[in-house]
Amino acid sequence: MIPMNKNDVKELAGKRDMEIKPLPIYSEDACGFLDDLSRFLRNDRESRGFPDIMAFAFWCRKGNVLRLRDAYPFCGNRFGRGLAFHIAPSNVPVNFAYSLAFGMLAGDANLVRVSEKPFPQTDILCRGLREVLGRPEHALLAGQTRVVSYGHDREINDFYSGQCDVRVIWGGDAAIRQIRKSELKPRATEITFADRYSFALLDQEAVASLGEEELAELAGKFYNDTYLMDQNACSSPHLIFWTNHEEGARQRFWEAVHRAAAGYDMPEKKVMDKYTLLCENGAAGKGNGHLQRHGNLLYVVTLQELPEQMEELRGKFGLFYEMEIENVEQIIGRISEKVQTCVTYGVSRELLAKRLADCHVRGVDRIVPVGQAMDIGVYWDGYDVIGSLSRGLVV
Repeated sequence: MIPMNKNDVKELAGKRDMEIKPLPIYSEDACGFLDDLSRFLRNDRESRGFPDIMAFAFWCRKGNVLRLRDAYPFCGNRFGRGLAFHIAPSNVPVNFAYSLAFGMLAGDANLVRVSEKPFPQTDILCRGLREVLGRPEHALLAGQTRVVSYGHDREINDFYSGQCDVRVIWGGDAAIRQIRKSELKPRATEITFADRYSFALLDQEAVASLGEEELAELAGKFYNDTYLMDQNACSSPHLIFWTNHEEGARQRFWEAVHRAAAGYDMPEKKVMDKYTLLCENGAAGKGNGHLQRHGNLLYVVTLQELPEQMEELRGKFGLFYEMEIENVEQIIGRISEKVQTCVTYGVSRELLAKRLADCHVRGVDRIVPVGQAMDIGVYWDGYDVIGSLSRGLVV
């Protein structure tokens, strides 16, 4: 499995000469390996400095993986498809590790392409992979795992795409279109995680009823949903809808968020990029409203009306848009298939899901409470990821 321009491929972890031996989904080999990787990362001093690595380590511990296995309804007679070729995004450094874990749990051999963009998280995770894959008890998975890095190279993509049985693409719409120029085998399949958009639906009466400690906890969870990934994650909300008007609730919430963000790294480049995006959105007529600034850490734009495509309202580095609404019906017509996650507080998620279903809404794949926007799982973007990466054997 070596393309013509092999010297352009940097080996990060695993073996170049891979074996393809499909395993049952949630195999003991995969569960044991991920638990050992989790333990390595949780005990590693350098890893503990990165919350996103710690979140992954907590996610792949044995207790959580077995919980996922026990909750999965189709464990019998399902096996990996063969070779899964994963193309990870360049803006979320830990994503490649989740994608690899999904492939392992689905029983596949896994070739993962990581962006050349430097991230300390990538180095730490690959160091952990090399260490744990090198243990004798994980020799089978070591032969079925390879993590590489290379640039935007059509020839290499062609080669790997032509070898794989399932391709997993994480990236923007333009990147997916480009990669799809590389053909797959006739029986190969594909999962694409395209550009998505997320928003929040918060109840002002519920926020107003909170004590100071409860409000600080809520603001901290909102910070984790947004600032930790600079709002780059597809599940991070950019636009906040408020229901049930309560005087002062919004102001109190944003002041608490500002306090929660006090430790956020805000160099001059982020300040300029955020301000430039604010001006560009306003100039394009898709984000005009009253601007409230809380220093450089937090900008909140209060809208009087929505643009036709609300997914155009994107922020980063602490730029948010908000709007008061009387009921969910005001926004249902603006929810397109681009919308992934709805983050809620003080709102019945069950009733909201029923209302969206009754209105035949094409978007919203997840409705989660504040603090769980970043909790990636084996159901993502509307996909049953384990099912999509595996095949069934009918007896």
